[in-house]
Amino acid sequence: MATKAAHKRLLREHQNLSTSPPPYISAHPSEHNILEWHYILTGPPDTPYAGGQYWGTLVFPPDYPFAPPAIRMHTESGRFRCNERLCLSISDFHPKSFNPAWEVSTILLGVQSFMTSEEMTTGSVSAPDFKRKQLAERTRWYNSTGGGTTTRKLGESASQHAAKPVQQQSSNKWSMTGRDGGAKFREEWPEEDEENWKWMEENQIDPKTGESLKAAAVQDVQEQHSGATESAQKAAPANGPGLKQGHTAHAADQGWLGKNWGKVAIAAVFVYVLAARMMSDVNA
Repeated sequence: MATKAAHKRLLREHQNLSTSPPPYISAHPSEHNILEWHYILTGPPDTPYAGGQYWGTLVFPPDYPFAPPAIRMHTESGRFRCNERLCLSISDFHPKSFNPAWEVSTILLGVQSFMTSEEMTTGSVSAPDFKRKQLAERTRWYNSTGGGTTTRKLGESASQHAAKPVQQQSSNKWSMTGRDGGAKFREEWPEEDEENWKWMEENQIDPKTGESLKAAAVQDVQEQHSGATESAQKAAPANGPGLKQGHTAHAADQGWLGKNWGKVAIAAVFVYVLAARMMSDVNA
């Protein structure tokens, strides 16, 4: 439980963040525990994370601000290990280096800065930019489906999904794993979750795999067409040899006449002249 000083300080910081949030950063305390904060970092432009929706938590000690929070990120990013504590100078790995004047906004700006660098520490990973860009495109799917562990389907509203019998819903519970069917993200970020599902509907994203259903359908058609073409090619040799031989012979005839048409014309003229002389001699 938070001390009275910590409770007062965190309430004030929440108000400051609500009225004047830093660029690409949103954060708020959980309704159930003021020491548990949830943040979203939107990937800044001109980075491999551009447009990504990176959700994480700050878990503050009861005596904050005299000790730093534990920092985790729950969304796959290619920069941090999911759900693991990050070893940063502003995290609980280094309590002696924490400055009580630092606020939640300062901490999150530090996380954002570290994320867009290539410095390595406990909880961080290395990945090529193309992989980080691919993951950035899947962040909204990942957050709202718990990485594909949801039982909600496209075209189904949140209320319809909630009305399902309990045994049909995900049995996973929130335990800093994020793989709970998206339940914890939906609880903390209901508006963002609804926007994410609208995006999945519009782009026909499979809630189970995060892949485009449109692209999968196109690929199936292409594979069927390829299979039909291959079958036709295999059937073609039954009639092929005779046609090929006839075509070859015809081409050969046309080739000889085309090459010797001048000689043929001269021979025809010679025969015509010779026949004319013979007829002339007979008449004489």
